Amino acid sequence: MSKRSHLALALACSAAVLCGCGGSAESAAQPAPTASAAVKDKRHQFESAKADCMKQKGFTYVPYVRPTEAPTEDERKRDSGDYQAMLKYREKYGFGVFAVHVYPKEIAGPGSEIPIADPNAKVQTSLSPAQLDAYHKAKDTCVATAGKQVLGLDLKSNIDYYNHMAQAHKRAKANELDGDARLVELAGATATCLKGKGYRVSDLKPTAIARRGENEFTERQSAIGREQSPEMRGGQKMTEDTRQLVMPTLTPQQARPHLAKEIKAALDDLECGKDFYAAYAPKAAELQRRVNDQYAF
Repeated sequence: MSKRSHLALALACSAAVLCGCGGSAESAAQPAPTASAAVKDKRHQFESAKADCMKQKGFTYVPYVRPTEAPTEDERKRDSGDYQAMLKYREKYGFGVFAVHVYPKEIAGPGSEIPIADPNAKVQTSLSPAQLDAYHKAKDTCVATAGKQVLGLDLKSNIDYYNHMAQAHKRAKANELDGDARLVELAGATATCLKGKGYRVSDLKPTAIARRGENEFTERQSAIGREQSPEMRGGQKMTEDTRQLVMPTLTPQQARPHLAKEIKAALDDLECGKDFYAAYAPKAAELQRRVNDQYAF
């Protein structure tokens, strides 16, 4: 999946605890570009149901289904766990963390212009504070109504929709990835290799091994952000359950030394986990798509 898609999901994560459900930097959570007609129809039904409900409550809501980009051949290969494709990516971008500062035009991040395509953003900017509050309350009710009608879910609000989806991802990963005996074995071998190279490995679950490097450098990035923002110093560090990111301001020149270290770590990680990623990546990508499709996301 593209890094542009990864950022789109990251923006959704900021509204819910969805960040914890993503895959590795090279396998970002995102609806499958090749979704079936039935899945596409469900997304449109979900949006149309929300729009009908909002209209009944006196508000304008434009049914909006986010466009998806077809994956490139390299992205498709990385999602399949192809070693050469992953090697090509990591040799330049590492885990995809500090690269957003060095290559802001190639990987969406600081310095990128991200257009807001959802027409409902413009609708909301035209509302007064009181109207906007009423709008959000109506939307919460309508998401619950549409969720029941189209998805068969008992939802309380818009953010509850994302929370439900995050929990579904978490359950599926626990069962199908962390509960897979072969992946557990391969993750253990990867951890042993990484420890032999001097890397700290605190969690042997397959999902933790897959995100270990990305998480480590994301925390390094966030630590720089906290130092740059006095009010954030001493703030909470990132964990699997608290994905707080303080994005620093770095020029490409300032970020390059950090990226160089990240690339070295990413290549060591790939060499240790060559067999692991070949088995893990396709299962993780399929699971991600399946749960997203279930929630019309």
